[in-house]
Amino acid sequence: MALFRICPFAHSAAPLGAALLALHLLTRDNRAFTQTLVADYIQPFHRWAAGLCAGLGSISLAEILILAFVLLLAALVIFRLAGLFRPARRLRSLYALSMSLLSAALLVYGGYSLLWGSYYYADSFATDGGFEQRDISVDELEAVTRYFADLLNDYGEQVSRNSQGFYTTDKADIIARSAEIYRNTEQLHPSLSGPELPVKGIVSSRLLSYMDYTGFFFPFTGEACVNTDFPDSLFPSTVAHELAHQRRVAREQDANFAAVLCCMESGDVDFGYSGCLLAYTYLGNALYDAAYSRWEAVYESLSDWVLLDMALNRTYWDQFETPVQTVSNSFHEGLLQSYDQQLGLKSYGACVDMLVCYYLPQALEHAAENNQISENNP
Repeated sequence: MALFRICPFAHSAAPLGAALLALHLLTRDNRAFTQTLVADYIQPFHRWAAGLCAGLGSISLAEILILAFVLLLAALVIFRLAGLFRPARRLRSLYALSMSLLSAALLVYGGYSLLWGSYYYADSFATDGGFEQRDISVDELEAVTRYFADLLNDYGEQVSRNSQGFYTTDKADIIARSAEIYRNTEQLHPSLSGPELPVKGIVSSRLLSYMDYTGFFFPFTGEACVNTDFPDSLFPSTVAHELAHQRRVAREQDANFAAVLCCMESGDVDFGYSGCLLAYTYLGNALYDAAYSRWEAVYESLSDWVLLDMALNRTYWDQFETPVQTVSNSFHEGLLQSYDQQLGLKSYGACVDMLVCYYLPQALEHAAENNQISENNP
């Protein structure tokens, strides 16, 4: 009882966090239970919370809560550290500091695990949607990569550009349009059905860039949040990616695939261009590793407009290659792997097989129409 009085909130929060984490760990290998938990309780909560937060307009409650938590934790640490300089209270302050940090970690990780980690153990988007996943050949990879390169060139001629030739768009307008961007995709793939809510732009986006984040889904409020600081060309597809998470797509490779699907079916030129660029980025990287000469031939077919946008993206992100980014990526990698996502950050690029399987028929038809089928192609 004496220890409880030292930091009563921490002693109350720690068991709650531990209970939430234990519930997740003890049930996550029971797919039927986890599926029921997600479908009947967690997902409805996310939809309700996101709808409630939509009433705040463009303000992200997630950002406010994260900032408040960080400031409160920092103030608590400073207060407890100050007590270490008073010999009579040193052990008391050290215990209170340790207990406060432990309870905060347990409460946040336990809540996050239950509200989001559970999605990784329920039925996946790929399974729900019946999307084919298999080993692909280099020929198939080349055909689909070339298909998206050609589409990228076509869209690149249609989008708005500034005086320097870079793609430009009004990000606030993209955010406003994002609420309806999945409407066409839902008709084809009902597993992607969800609330028509826009993403939330983050005020502290520059900080997110230092952490190598283009966006995140915040399970405590159900909000899909995006960084608004990075170059425009991949912004619409990032919006689609985060909205995929809001629609119960947990795995990063699935969210990237869903984002491309959404952008391609949207009928929106901005989303179409950005979706093609996202798809080409992952397909091109895979082709580069599999067959450099074939990648080189496709890469050389890209227009100057597209190459400009790709160069701008590289230049922007190069400036954030700091120890902060390294620590952030290590933390994110560990977080993903704690939910048995063994690919870690590599999972973002693991959408290649799904993209090739899904778009191969269109790619072969496109190649035939443009006399692009060679002896290397299927």
